[in-house]
Amino acid sequence: MTQRITIDPITRLEGHGKIEIFLNDEGEVANTYFQIPELRGFERFVVGRPVEEMPLLTNRICGVCPEAHHMAAAKAVDAVYHVDIPSTAKKLRELLYSAFYCTDHTTHFYALAGPDFVMGPDAPVAERNILGVIHKVGLEIGGKVIQMRKYGHTVVEMIGGRKVHPCTSIPGGLTKGITEEQRKEIEEMGRWAIEFAQFSLKLFNDIVLSNKAYVDLILGDIYTHQTYYMGTVDENNHVNFYDGKVRVVGPDGKELVKYAPHEYMDNVAEHVEPWTYLKFPYMKKVGWKGFVDGPDSGVYCATPLSRLNAADGMATPRAQEEYEKFYKTLGGKPVHQRLATHWARLIELLYAAERWVELATDPEITSPNYHTIPTEKPTEGVGIVEAPRGTLTHHYWTDERGVVTKANLIVGTTNNYAPITMSIQKAARSLIKKGTVVTEGLLNMVEMAFRAYDPCFGCATHSLPGQMPLEITIRNADGEIVDVLKQFVD
Repeated sequence: MTQRITIDPITRLEGHGKIEIFLNDEGEVANTYFQIPELRGFERFVVGRPVEEMPLLTNRICGVCPEAHHMAAAKAVDAVYHVDIPSTAKKLRELLYSAFYCTDHTTHFYALAGPDFVMGPDAPVAERNILGVIHKVGLEIGGKVIQMRKYGHTVVEMIGGRKVHPCTSIPGGLTKGITEEQRKEIEEMGRWAIEFAQFSLKLFNDIVLSNKAYVDLILGDIYTHQTYYMGTVDENNHVNFYDGKVRVVGPDGKELVKYAPHEYMDNVAEHVEPWTYLKFPYMKKVGWKGFVDGPDSGVYCATPLSRLNAADGMATPRAQEEYEKFYKTLGGKPVHQRLATHWARLIELLYAAERWVELATDPEITSPNYHTIPTEKPTEGVGIVEAPRGTLTHHYWTDERGVVTKANLIVGTTNNYAPITMSIQKAARSLIKKGTVVTEGLLNMVEMAFRAYDPCFGCATHSLPGQMPLEITIRNADGEIVDVLKQFVD
């Protein structure tokens, strides 16, 4: 008889989801399903709205990464109006974005992923959380984490107008700049952020890389996949979060394609399955071959690990040193071990902090030239940034008045839905064998397969297979069923 193991809800992620593991008569894993039961629907209800509202509306998709949606939307709106924003505006936006990256990566490492390593994968569930981490490593480290997040949100507020859901990006640039006093404060906070990033990398080295069991877990086959890797790069093929071209390399590390934002539809397609609200993007040039590894499968990944694999290096000196150490330690490029994503995320944290200081010390950053008035008729436009969880694409079509007629979003996590599904299945099949006693700790190790991707499912859903499965049962006063109304077809 088929047995079913359900993990619901899955834990330490943004959003909601559940994992269904089906065992055959022999007690082996027959199949797994990673289901996302939520739908946001932004692509429908932004239709009919003025396109200049998109940086304000779409950042409500998510309370975790509103800055990412704000920036992608702003860049798309600039493209709709065919306006090239001033250099100061670009630098201010990227400065805000660098600070946001520091807060986001800090949150994931210490609160979501960290407990699996600091406390151990099979530690009691009541201890495997941020409080358990602080209790074990000390209140001082907890204070540093809070301080990092405070500084990041302070910069977001200074430039973006609010700590959460920034509001200053408009067609042609920004509504405000920063003063010299603010610049000095931002610089000081950025230098502290560099020290914090270096501290976090040392902590990872001491807790994870110095533990043979953890290193064996990272390098083992349980969490390893060979897929394509996506990330935005600058003109030198170095990692860039805010601007550049999207580069994709194959499992062998060789470049498959490098495309500008407006070319994304020539390169990325989306597969739909009836059992989930998420789509499964894949590389058009390769095609959809199912949930399988290898160069013949169009499945790709977009994560911190993917960005490092897709790039030729980092654009700041300290991050470049860590980048070189990363690949030397793990045996060269590309790295396929998905748990190594946590290390890659800390290297990005250091890069974001260094870039924060670079921009804060740029003489142009306090210039009053932070907006260009658009003069051309609006049409359509695409904006792409690297969200912490993957390449984020916003695409808007408008009428001659600038009112949105159509929208398409490929959210960071959506890129990773196929590899996440594959990772969960592989972990389950590797860990659950005939006769295995399934414990909570073992199931947490299955969850670790998706946790490396830092998924945010609240904003990733934009597929509606059929109709919403709404069902209303009408009963009389005696409790007898009179009628059943369904909004879907059985």
